[in-house]
Amino acid sequence: MVSPSSKRRAVKLAVEKGLGTTAQACRSMSLSRSSYYLQPQVSSESRQKKQAIIQTSEQHPRYGYRRVTAILKREGTAVGKTRVQRIRREEGLQVRKNQRKTRRMGPTQTVRQRAEYRNHVWSWDFVHDQTENGSRFRTLSLIDEYTRECHILKPRWSIRAVDAIQMVHVAMKQHGCPEHLRSDNGPEFIAYAMQDWLKAMNVQTAYIRPGSPWEQCYVESFHDKLRDELLNREIFHNLHEAEILLEGWRKEYNEYRPHSSLAYMTPAEYRISCASPSPRPTAVSPGLRINRETNRAETLV
Repeated sequence: MVSPSSKRRAVKLAVEKGLGTTAQACRSMSLSRSSYYLQPQVSSESRQKKQAIIQTSEQHPRYGYRRVTAILKREGTAVGKTRVQRIRREEGLQVRKNQRKTRRMGPTQTVRQRAEYRNHVWSWDFVHDQTENGSRFRTLSLIDEYTRECHILKPRWSIRAVDAIQMVHVAMKQHGCPEHLRSDNGPEFIAYAMQDWLKAMNVQTAYIRPGSPWEQCYVESFHDKLRDELLNREIFHNLHEAEILLEGWRKEYNEYRPHSSLAYMTPAEYRISCASPSPRPTAVSPGLRINRETNRAETLV
């Protein structure tokens, strides 16, 4: 059965192409002329919902219709995801993304340590970008794999092991000390100074196998969202501007952006709602000095 709206479109197309008059086209489509000329009655509530959908989609152009629906419901707008999808399609606001999948070179035999509560497993890695004049910088990101909350997102021209130690120690003071810290085998993460400091802080390392980024899937997924929603859309004039925009996006990710794997709650909301033991207290960081000859950390008495 063809809907009246489809019949009206067919009649309009036939008249525009000169296939007949409006009366002839209506008779052929079994549509009364009064129905053809009748203007659809849209309530003010529907117009307001449509405007809210368009406005939210334009503010966050890389959000899909499910995430936009979750944001509108959280703000008090009762709307279904089907309507959001239809309006976004009509307005040309769909999100299209060609994502290259990471191929595994062989079967995985190791059992990866899974996060079971807050501060159980943290994961960190670097993501690279450049400023307007082509100067490349690195950004250190650190997330809690259980709550998906991002604790660190700091850009620097160069980040050594001692710089990473200072950043992570600040995060531990604010959020507690993790039991495991997952990373790849980069030189900053396997440095003697880093291993000595983590041992002093009673934090176990969880290094992934070389060439196996899927073993660090949470931070890789986080970087994919970061690049799609911020890095690919912004031109950074200098490092200071990049730091401000990255920090703003980090707060939005933690406190505003609904996460699909958390039942469309934000990481901050999930951290509050999840039943988890109290975070580990941060151990008192001993005074460390880097011995330049051995490249190891020495405890200061």
